Amino acid sequence: MQLRLLEYFVALAREGHFARAAASCNVTQPTLSAGLAALEEQLGKRLVERDRRYIGLTDEGRAALPWAQQAIAMIDGLEQAAETARGPLHGALRLGAIPASMPMVGHFTRALRAANPELTVSVRSLTSREIEQALGAFELDAGLTYLDHEPPTQVIAVPLYAERAVFVARTGSGFDCHRTVAWPEVLAQPLCLLHEGMQNRRIFDAHLAARGFAVHPGATADSYVALLAMVEAGGFATVVPKGYTALIPTDSWARVLPFAEPFPASRVGLVVLDRRPSSQLAQAALAAANAIKLPRGYRER
Repeated sequence: MQLRLLEYFVALAREGHFARAAASCNVTQPTLSAGLAALEEQLGKRLVERDRRYIGLTDEGRAALPWAQQAIAMIDGLEQAAETARGPLHGALRLGAIPASMPMVGHFTRALRAANPELTVSVRSLTSREIEQALGAFELDAGLTYLDHEPPTQVIAVPLYAERAVFVARTGSGFDCHRTVAWPEVLAQPLCLLHEGMQNRRIFDAHLAARGFAVHPGATADSYVALLAMVEAGGFATVVPKGYTALIPTDSWARVLPFAEPFPASRVGLVVLDRRPSSQLAQAALAAANAIKLPRGYRER
């Protein structure tokens, strides 16, 4: 059985579209279709429901998909191990990161490339659930995500820091003389927050509910950059991880305040899939996570 045929199958399951799957494999659509037909003939099972377009996987296709993903990952790992036995690690490390962890990406990348200067890093902004799914499908080598709330399963984790939230309002919006801010004051503001599909928002809502509060934001987004842009433009305030305040110039448009009664901190860490043998890229990611020197302002791991 040719590995390339498995790659066609996995690409189609991932993309859900023949043309996009073919493009991701750098082949024509007829080549991909012929390869899938050859794979089905070898297995003696129909894997893909199709008419003139992709409909979905058959029951046999869904059962076969995890094995195809694992087979591809094992061959990739074999090639990496052979290549790096006497030389530096090459290739691209695929990293998924929740939006809250984006300020940590730079510190991780620096530590990774200090030990592996010939590695490149491909970063994708994903939800915690998407990271867990992509790790299980061997579409990521590592992830930066929450460790305690809805914890990912079947992973090896390295705690990096404990996230704290801060309140951000525009200068001149009534908080210039404040040193801290209380939750009733925050909830009285027109807020822009992450949408409810993001784990940070679910954690935030759960902590509010535990104190008898609820929030009804005037705007939502899946990016903290978008939230800060709305605050800068005027009309909104927001709540962001403290790490994002490093991206706000001092003496700028923003008034950043800690909470008088802060919520418990949330641990964020690096995770890789727990499998044996682990890939060279996963090992490099774990080593980099353990080597990171955090700047002042981050809470202890």
